[in-house]
Amino acid sequence: MDVHTKVLLVTANVGSLFEDPEGLLQTWLHEFLSKVSYIQPKFLALHLQEVGGKTYEKSMEHVQEFIRCLCDDSVMAAYLSVHAYLDEDFKSAEHFTALGNLYFAHIDIVSLKIWNFLTHNWEEQIQKDKHIYCGNIETIATKEKSKFPQNYFPECKWSRKGFMRTRWEINGTVIDLVNIHLFHDASNLVACESFPSVYCKTRRRALVHTIERFHSDEKNGSVPYFLFGDFNFRCDTDGVVKELTKNLNRYRAEDTRIENNKVHYRNSIGDTVLTIGKKEFSHVDHQLKFKEDWLKKYDRELEPLKDTLDEYPINFFPTYPFEEDPHMPMDYMSTRCPAWCDRILMSPQIKEMVVIDEWKYGMIGESACMGDHKPIYLSVRLKANKGSAHIPYVPESLKVLGHEALNDDSLWMEQSNIDTCCSSNSLVANTHYIRMKPVSTSPSKDMKDKNGILSCNNEDCKSLDNDNALLLKETTV
Repeated sequence: MDVHTKVLLVTANVGSLFEDPEGLLQTWLHEFLSKVSYIQPKFLALHLQEVGGKTYEKSMEHVQEFIRCLCDDSVMAAYLSVHAYLDEDFKSAEHFTALGNLYFAHIDIVSLKIWNFLTHNWEEQIQKDKHIYCGNIETIATKEKSKFPQNYFPECKWSRKGFMRTRWEINGTVIDLVNIHLFHDASNLVACESFPSVYCKTRRRALVHTIERFHSDEKNGSVPYFLFGDFNFRCDTDGVVKELTKNLNRYRAEDTRIENNKVHYRNSIGDTVLTIGKKEFSHVDHQLKFKEDWLKKYDRELEPLKDTLDEYPINFFPTYPFEEDPHMPMDYMSTRCPAWCDRILMSPQIKEMVVIDEWKYGMIGESACMGDHKPIYLSVRLKANKGSAHIPYVPESLKVLGHEALNDDSLWMEQSNIDTCCSSNSLVANTHYIRMKPVSTSPSKDMKDKNGILSCNNEDCKSLDNDNALLLKETTV
């Protein structure tokens, strides 16, 4: 008789965990292990991003302690087969992703195999043993790992963005498990200019590139997959700002340094309701406003991929950016608009391989400090003996998206300078000039400019005509 396998998938950006291991490590492990104990999966997949932290040169020493504490806990005693892939070789700019894929198989699993991406075949039946690969893992054949092409990276700088996948046959059913980390939003001010923003387009291009790679993999074939990690998906910031600022007045607060520029939205009595800067997004009701249902309609980055990727309904709060203070575990930082960055997605064929009504999709450590990202989990029951389901070569909708990325003028105007930089090893930037006028924060002497944006003058900051205004250079790449 076929036996369904309870599978637990978890994704977690653990960058801040390794930067403050004394304050966060034990709390994180407690919350994670409590979830494992409650669900009691037979197969557990944990995908980590930013392993070792943002300052990985100093924090990598804590990774081994993390793995030891995880594997030695009594909750994990029955998981006798362990495969862990930890990309820690931070000195290798062209390969380093800081991704970590950890897999735990329960003693009750009858049949378990892992794919070899070099021989393009299955390894022998997995023995009950621990296989922990760390440091430089480029030659490990039971995983496929890649950074995105260098010209995908903002400023032509390598960063820890890419994917790592493994392939498993669990009780006769074949699936790929893919860890991914996509690009973040560098500036809130740029992100709210339009939707999709240039950051959204860059993420989409990298995501389409990755999926197309799987679909066109002739040597290893294409099988149903779970794709889970830190996608860095952001809400339609332009739409969110418009929603939050109805009937409010907009003021510019400009500085001699472009990165310090801000926009304030104030009500009729001069109270600031919303402030947006490059790395500031602060609402007067910040801790409650972004936990309301209205925000979900602005979670739009997956819309163009609805025929290619599936996701269970989201019934949890935005996963980022939470405070890293243990005394404020449920509060958001006022640095970014809260968003569902951390996700567990799947190819449409997965729905045929799992028990339809037996799933849970949620957040781990909702009331505990887990760092700036809350881990997300998906529990499903995988049907047995489904073999390797066929996947179409490349979906037509994916071809269209790939074509749009190649022909997107705004993306390639920005990218053209990056391509030059990559080929010449020198930074070639796109520059334009902005005429800056002094602005006051006083609401008593309001004047609207030709764009309808309120600028204020006071005794310390008198109006300048165009000939005397400060001319600043803004450089983007």
